[in-house]
Amino acid sequence: MCQLSRHLLVAFPFSLATVPALAHGSHIHLPESFPWTWDIWITGPLALLLLVFARGWWRLRSRSARGVPVLQRRAVTFGTGLGLLAVALISPIHAAGERSFLVHMIEHEILMLAATPLLVMAEPLPVMLWSFPPRGRRLLGRAGAMLSRSDWWRILSSPIGATVLQAAALWLWHAPTLFNQALQSDAWHIVQHLSFILTAVMFWNAMLRWRGTHAGDTAAKMLAVLCLVVTSLVGGALGALMAFAQSPWYAAYLKLGPPPFGLTAMEDQQLAGLVMWVPGGLIHVGAALVLMRHLLSSTASTQGTHDAV
Repeated sequence: MCQLSRHLLVAFPFSLATVPALAHGSHIHLPESFPWTWDIWITGPLALLLLVFARGWWRLRSRSARGVPVLQRRAVTFGTGLGLLAVALISPIHAAGERSFLVHMIEHEILMLAATPLLVMAEPLPVMLWSFPPRGRRLLGRAGAMLSRSDWWRILSSPIGATVLQAAALWLWHAPTLFNQALQSDAWHIVQHLSFILTAVMFWNAMLRWRGTHAGDTAAKMLAVLCLVVTSLVGGALGALMAFAQSPWYAAYLKLGPPPFGLTAMEDQQLAGLVMWVPGGLIHVGAALVLMRHLLSSTASTQGTHDAV
């Protein structure tokens, strides 16, 4: 697993652990019993992703002896990312999030800041292609090549385009009208989470693209650093608005009665805002610092080579 993935895995739980300390003396109880979510529209796609990846991985494993360590790292990274998706969407966290905005926000942070970057780092698409027969691989490869050459896809998948797209999804879905709609409708709730996952995948793919064909592109790395910092500010601003709001934003939560954990509706929203503001900002800034360190190391190495020549 690469250095950035280790930083993300370490930083995320520790940053979330700071939230209870910010509760201003509120007595937080253990949550009431919440069920696991076995909705076929959630478990089905997750199981299909696992099946397709596992089949492709096994076929590649049987054909490549030298590439086994790389395949093993990809499997661990992909499995961890997919496991975090399952934790967020299937475990009692999901059901608790329908009663508590704080838990709902933690669920969103797991999706967008932990699961999706790991899935991107695993680079699963080449592996998953091998789960299909040769004709299917060729058709999917051509379709992917056509998509990558289209102007609109280049714009949306660029660092700036992906940053704007993710920011738009974040702000729009946290507008009271849309968020209330997602809480009151299972279908809209799935659409909300799907939009968060897809835009986060596009964002992290754009941020981490420098590891591949742009490995030596200083401008691409600097742009990724800038986009990560901007994203930390965009998410932090939304979280700060929630944390310092004078009244609860979401009527759908108020209709359900007091939230769990012994919190008031206002405290529940304030803590949710802090989760978006503090841990979310730390993850993006931390990723920017790791990338900047890599950039400076590469620049120093290149400069040393030139001096030696």
